[in-house]
Amino acid sequence: MTHPNTPTLDRIAGPADLRQLTDSALATLADELRSEVIDAVSQTGGHLGSSLGVVELSVALHAVFDTPRDKLIWDVGHQCYPHKILTGRRDRMHTLRQGGGLSGFTKRSESEYDPFGAAHSSTSISAALGFAVGRDMGQPTGDAVAVIGDGSISAGMAYEAMNNAGAEGRRLFVILNDNEMSIAPPVGAMSSYLSSLSDLTKRGPFGGLVAMAEGMEQMAPKPVREGARRAREMVTGLESRGTFFEELGFDYIGPIDGHDVGQLLSVLRAAKTRATGPVLIHCCTVKGKGYAPAEGSADKYHGVAKFDVDTGVQAKAKANAPSYTGVFGDALTEEAARDPRVVAVTAAMPGGTGVDRMAKRFPGRVFDVGIAEQHGVTFAAGMAAAGLKPFCAIYSTFLQRGYDQVVHDVALQGLPVRFAIDRAGLVGADGATHAGAFDIGYLGALPGMVVMAAADEAELKHMVATAAAHDSGPIAFRYPRGNGTGAELPAQGKVLEIGKGRMIREGSGDVAILSLGTLLGECETAATLLEAEGIDATIADARFAKPLDMDLIARLALTHKALITVEQGAQGGFGAMVLQAMAGHGFLDHGCRVRTLCLPDRFIDQAAPAEMYRNAGVDAEGIFTTVMSALEQERKIVELHGPGRI
Repeated sequence: MTHPNTPTLDRIAGPADLRQLTDSALATLADELRSEVIDAVSQTGGHLGSSLGVVELSVALHAVFDTPRDKLIWDVGHQCYPHKILTGRRDRMHTLRQGGGLSGFTKRSESEYDPFGAAHSSTSISAALGFAVGRDMGQPTGDAVAVIGDGSISAGMAYEAMNNAGAEGRRLFVILNDNEMSIAPPVGAMSSYLSSLSDLTKRGPFGGLVAMAEGMEQMAPKPVREGARRAREMVTGLESRGTFFEELGFDYIGPIDGHDVGQLLSVLRAAKTRATGPVLIHCCTVKGKGYAPAEGSADKYHGVAKFDVDTGVQAKAKANAPSYTGVFGDALTEEAARDPRVVAVTAAMPGGTGVDRMAKRFPGRVFDVGIAEQHGVTFAAGMAAAGLKPFCAIYSTFLQRGYDQVVHDVALQGLPVRFAIDRAGLVGADGATHAGAFDIGYLGALPGMVVMAAADEAELKHMVATAAAHDSGPIAFRYPRGNGTGAELPAQGKVLEIGKGRMIREGSGDVAILSLGTLLGECETAATLLEAEGIDATIADARFAKPLDMDLIARLALTHKALITVEQGAQGGFGAMVLQAMAGHGFLDHGCRVRTLCLPDRFIDQAAPAEMYRNAGVDAEGIFTTVMSALEQERKIVELHGPGRI
């Protein structure tokens, strides 16, 4: 028997328990859940603001829908922490985003309550429609519910999904979580539209719900009431026409107060009872809701480090060097000051990519296109064709979304778009979904593309200058998340010779290590380990994955027993390109043992970056082991066949 004073949350082992509670008990549960989320994230860091904004919505959805039979799909997944607590993972929240712990996003392998994994935006409606088709074709699944934010719904993929869903006419539910705040404030016409949505025509099976939503508007908290007021200020067009969503074939309900549990329960229950086709429920919420430091912060505590619950003060990582992102932002601003043709494009990440630094000085030359990487790339291509010098600053993992545009609109036309690729390599707490593992391969495959990788922050500054000066075609430079190595920054970046690397240390003829990117430090540590074994290693920094410095490669291959390539990318990247080039030039015909160290052919879960690279075998120890293995094999071949024999 449960003691009457037992906290409601302590009585919840899973969503089925929510369905036994009264509406007032569910409201109490929401208050306890909010405190639980704050406490958990204070210990681990993570995406706090977005999760606090959907506490009541999480409770209501699990109370009304029969999860996991009904499929609840959280777009992006930033906001899934309350959902995780309610679905049997409360006791593991202290492992959130840690090695061996819970993912910071939804993940199919983690729970049956995560029917679709996420971490990139605007996928939920497409996935929900897929589940709806599965249900209608006899698969053992119930309703499909997509929860998507006002930032994510501005992306093209969301429009494509809504257009398809409206045409299909199948029963599914889209919850629009409208907090007027993604990572950065949403931009574009859709954001303006949502803030000025018209009064709704009272027709169809949801006329009563629309009236109820309007009547409850005055009972909402001020932030939500103001949002609803703005949503009723402007008529969208002729009186006979409905909202944009209705024109796409959805029944539209809202705006409603996303923090009023009673209102949410009433609307969701009625919608579930009456829906025959696609329904969109527009919920107004407040990002960071219920935690004053988050509500008062400019970014609403979107992503936080560990913090003190009482004060909201976040723990600061010790840093003896500037971040790569900051170095890029400052270097870009300096180039913009020297050349008025320099412009920047970002896809909803001005702070994350560092272009906000340029925006402060040259606001008219920085363009945030929203969550629209495809458009952003082609937009930059158009500016390049017009004679400007666009820097398209997008994380490696998100540039994947615009790959066709990189191929067709940039590379095929030979346009000088400069791609600043942040978060290259393994990124830590965000895990596999955000790993910048593939850009070397997918960019290096394109004719005319120049691909650089910075070994340290000084090299990054040189590469920004090189990209600014490069007008003969597309060029990309990649760099990781986090702080630099402490390298001394030059007053001004110098323009590098395209396709030329540099020697770091001259060794004997035993082994040469050819590094691309910021694992150069690991190569130097490995060289120290090798010295203890009597092996004097040569180290070179390739700088360029494309075009390769064939003179440097020839020098290394023809004068060393073994050549090891090292990179922060997947198979099919730098090492593969070096091997192919060596084969084409006949450099493999002279007995040099070649090994390529890259990320293994598997996805690597979240952990500290150093731990992830150790897991991947791409660290100093892994380099040391690879060298020793190559030299041992070379020694055995010599013993069997004599020197100079393969």
